[in-house]
Amino acid sequence: MSPGEVAAILFGTFGVLVILRVPVAFALGLACVPVFFLSDRLSPTLLFDQMFVSYNSFVLLAVPFFLLAANLMNSAGITQRLVDLSKALVGHLPGGLGHINVMVSMLFAGISGSSTADAAGIGSLLIPQMKKQGYDASFSVAITACSSVMGVIIPPSILMVVWGGLMSVSIGGLFLAGVLPGVLIAGSMMGLVYIYAIRRGYPVYARSTLPEVGHAVFSAVLPLMTPLIIVGGIVGGFFTPTEASVVAVLYALAIGLFVYRTVTFRTLPKVLYDSARFAAISLFCIGTASAFGWILAFFQIPKALVSVMAAWGSGPIETGLLVAASFLIVGMFIDAIPAIIILGTVLFPVAQAAGMHPIHFAIIGVVSLAFGLVTPPYGLCLLIASSIGEIKLIHALKDVAVILIPMLGVLLFVILFPEAILALPRWIMPKFIG
Repeated sequence: MSPGEVAAILFGTFGVLVILRVPVAFALGLACVPVFFLSDRLSPTLLFDQMFVSYNSFVLLAVPFFLLAANLMNSAGITQRLVDLSKALVGHLPGGLGHINVMVSMLFAGISGSSTADAAGIGSLLIPQMKKQGYDASFSVAITACSSVMGVIIPPSILMVVWGGLMSVSIGGLFLAGVLPGVLIAGSMMGLVYIYAIRRGYPVYARSTLPEVGHAVFSAVLPLMTPLIIVGGIVGGFFTPTEASVVAVLYALAIGLFVYRTVTFRTLPKVLYDSARFAAISLFCIGTASAFGWILAFFQIPKALVSVMAAWGSGPIETGLLVAASFLIVGMFIDAIPAIIILGTVLFPVAQAAGMHPIHFAIIGVVSLAFGLVTPPYGLCLLIASSIGEIKLIHALKDVAVILIPMLGVLLFVILFPEAILALPRWIMPKFIG
């Protein structure tokens, strides 16, 4: 079979299965089956072989451990401490609780690495409070869902761990490169909250006194040490990303069990069970997506795509726009991790041929995929926030669309100014980034 025929079978079958509402992880695996049976060069058993090969990765161990660390932090009640800190810092601005929502998401992103944990943990705490204080339910849901996407952009990020491990890119460099886009997204959202608050008359908190700010900082200092330990340890070469994830779990466990005493040995099994369940879903997606990606590579589909792009003569900017558009579209329909494994590996040679830096390419991909967490039909974070806010997803879409406009501006900045994105990694890790 030709590369075009294989691509048509793979993506056609996958598209039909997704339309039929087959879960994405199963759809990816089932889409591979016709190719294995129709090609005389492949054995059907290779599907399972490639799935198991994908699991034989030390870096992938970081995924369940980071998820466990996030769940332990949530169970330890650190979200309320971050809310108190954010209130002390930005609560006096117009639309105080909206600003608090964005800042808490930014701080929690530096702890969890997971947008869904962000949306669930922060949403359950802040959406009811926002509605009680007179904020529109649609805005409360939209700002919670959109701000939660920083969980996969601001380090540590589970998506960056998977990307770095899959494409042999410095994970420390990816973490550092994610700082500026994350801060810009937070700033753009806080600007929008300010405009919404002025136009709709949302309430404000009284300005906190210096002692109150000091107390809030002191209460939150232990959770805020988490990103410093993880990112600092990886960048400083003290431990690998997988080892960093284990350190994060031990640190979160120590805080919950012995410092705050909000996690008990009786509640611990439920936290472990929930973490294992979510990790199993993610890892099964990785297995089937890896088999899908292996078929693409075996039939040299990425090579064919590079040849087509080379004929167009696309440079780094044009390729960056193509990469962003591809991930934006795909992210609307499937989870980010299988999207990275399938689309990322296909587009990586294209980006290399165009002269893009691997870290710049990765950040464009991760930021673009973050949009998929709040755009239907996938929109997992929006689904979670809508469920907590007790409104239909469609009712929040108008506010989501408004909030996404400045986020698209940040994505465009990431594409157009690679030197700005690479400045921090090159400053801190000059030997490894280049």
